[in-house]
Amino acid sequence: MRIAAAQFAPAAGDVEANVRTIAGLVREAGAAGARLVVFAELSLTGYETALIREDPALVLTEDDPRLGPVRDACRAAGTAAVVNGPVRGDGPLPGLATLVIGPDGTTLARYDKRHLFHGPERTTFTAGTADGRFVLDGLRFALATCYDNRFPELAGRAAADDCAVYLASSMLEGGNDSFETVYPVRARDFGLFVALGNSLGPSEVGEGGGRAGIWGPDGGRLADAGPERPGFVVAEVG
Repeated sequence: MRIAAAQFAPAAGDVEANVRTIAGLVREAGAAGARLVVFAELSLTGYETALIREDPALVLTEDDPRLGPVRDACRAAGTAAVVNGPVRGDGPLPGLATLVIGPDGTTLARYDKRHLFHGPERTTFTAGTADGRFVLDGLRFALATCYDNRFPELAGRAAADDCAVYLASSMLEGGNDSFETVYPVRARDFGLFVALGNSLGPSEVGEGGGRAGIWGPDGGRLADAGPERPGFVVAEVG
């Protein structure tokens, strides 16, 4: 299977604009042969926890009509989209949630970030309690979000659960050591393909560093989108 790892600069607090960008990238990636595209942490709103706390309208539901253009793009391209944002759940605060929208436009999976990073995340979101899994075309995928990836046991459970691909939606600034010390290490230590969706542009925590990409099970880079340009890269996994 060919999958894509994407990057763009989200518009702070503008769900509709970010949905349009995501839908366009899904269509482009589908045309390039990708069966799935993974996007950054909080790609639907931008990494802006203060805005999310202040504006309840930024919290989505799993069947939110604002996601309609992404669902349409998935159906048109025959491509799944892995998107992330604040999504209402059972807790007192929304989850920092990944939604997997399948090639038919339906929701295949939801994963709520288990390891919230710092104070602003912990006062904005409810931490998840379950691992994220889904199957596409017979291939088993695991989901993780940014700081989650600092905890090797998540990748270990994914490998033990027969996952082949580990999808990491993250917000990493330029110079973050995770590009060298986390993502390739998870791939190599657990024999997984690892795909990173990351952000560009300004955010509450700094400038997104890009370099979305994919590592093979030996820890080697298969694709790197670079630190500056919006778009995506594609590699074969499985």
